[in-house]
Amino acid sequence: FKEEKDIPEWATVNIQRVQVERMRRFGDVYLGLILWKRLKLDKIFEKLQESGREEIEWEKMFCLSTVARMCSPSSELKIAESWYEKTALGDLIGVCEDKVNDDRLYRALDQILPHKDEVCKYLQERYTEWFGSKFEFLFYDVTSTYFEGECELNEQAKYGYSRDKRSDCKQVCIGLVVNLEGLPVGYEVFDGNRRDVTTLEEMVKMMEEKYGKAQRVWVFDRGIVSEENLEYLRKKGSRYVVGTLREKLKDFERELSEKNWEEIENGVEVKIVEHPDHGEEKFVLCRSQGRAEKEKAMTQRQLDKLENELQKIQTGIKKGRLKGKNIAKIERRIGRWQGRYPRADRLIEAELIKDGDVLSDLRIYRRTELLEWAEEANGCYLLRTNLTEEDPKKLWKIYMQLSQAEKAFRTQKSDLWLRPIFHQKTDRVQAHIFICFLALAMYKSLELWMASKGLGNSPAKLLEEFREIRSMDVVLPVKNHNPIRLRLVVRPEDHVRVLLQRLEI
Repeated sequence: FKEEKDIPEWATVNIQRVQVERMRRFGDVYLGLILWKRLKLDKIFEKLQESGREEIEWEKMFCLSTVARMCSPSSELKIAESWYEKTALGDLIGVCEDKVNDDRLYRALDQILPHKDEVCKYLQERYTEWFGSKFEFLFYDVTSTYFEGECELNEQAKYGYSRDKRSDCKQVCIGLVVNLEGLPVGYEVFDGNRRDVTTLEEMVKMMEEKYGKAQRVWVFDRGIVSEENLEYLRKKGSRYVVGTLREKLKDFERELSEKNWEEIENGVEVKIVEHPDHGEEKFVLCRSQGRAEKEKAMTQRQLDKLENELQKIQTGIKKGRLKGKNIAKIERRIGRWQGRYPRADRLIEAELIKDGDVLSDLRIYRRTELLEWAEEANGCYLLRTNLTEEDPKKLWKIYMQLSQAEKAFRTQKSDLWLRPIFHQKTDRVQAHIFICFLALAMYKSLELWMASKGLGNSPAKLLEEFREIRSMDVVLPVKNHNPIRLRLVVRPEDHVRVLLQRLEI
């Protein structure tokens, strides 16, 4: 790109024939490249990747794939056929457009995967250098991402519980660990039918083997909690703050009705309680007014809908329309509606009444004692920990940071398009997820960088603003000379210039 010089250069130009050519997206890919270099991913990949007969350095291809995933998530085919040539990334990294094709991008996936563990470990060092990050608290959660296609070549692709509401597709499960600030620390890919609760021990071992056995506090939600998992952590001397299954609230029914709650913020109350069978742990009862109203509304809506459907069946039986139907078929019909409204199912009893071998009625009634308990428990949840901390407010705040892992998953799935996966081979799928992990590391680093400069916490909006910064070729027809072609970057709008100045770019 043309740089300013102290010595001016003069030429006589035919202004009627001045042209602008080769408009390219510049700002967002430039920012992505800055993040790649600030995290020193170029250095670690140059160190890890052995040189061979490749025409283009693999580090540049890794950079290209990750910046593309961050700035404009799409398939390798789209990157090669249209996206890359519309950006200035080729000028910035020195790779010509005709050298980027889908085959080279796929081979880059094959080359990058073996470096996963070393790079994840290296990122922790960079987080500490750049942001002063610590890794005392580790937040762990599991999600799933589904495939398009049969995935017959991927032994991990299996049918299971889908968080994406795509139970018709095979999937893999991903366990992600982040720190207190939401920076991604490590991850593992599990079989698509793996239950969350069975992944913890493997994840803890992986983190210790790869990143050391330093004392850490593990934080995870009730989907991963089991007595076996907690006993495993206690035997290792690990500390934890976790959610518990809702059924455990029954053990503290008396404490729920007492009034010695401590309000920690508007509408949220907590208190520490003891359990006679778990003397080595503390339990923190939490109650949220907003959550209570939401749960009450959800329960009432399901109750009304389930009762309405059951009453339709009841009317059909009484009017004789269903008398000739097979009883087992009607029972399945009832079961389908009960399965659709699980929150209401346990609160409503439905009993088929027979007159000999003929159906005569369907008795429907609400289970009053369970309804009363549900009303009392609305908005309440229970935490348990083996920390020595006595302040319930601090324990609650630690647990609420688990939202950082959930936010990281939302970013990966929505902003970085982790789903759906179109790759079929196991290693290619693993490499695709690794690229998404690197893009997430850059995305979250940008978020913290923005926050440190007082620019909020929305990298998506910043990337959108930077996307308007373009590069172009200005062609000047010069008298008595061949046309002069200047490759320039447009002058950003004033509000974008402010952003650049604040980020010191």
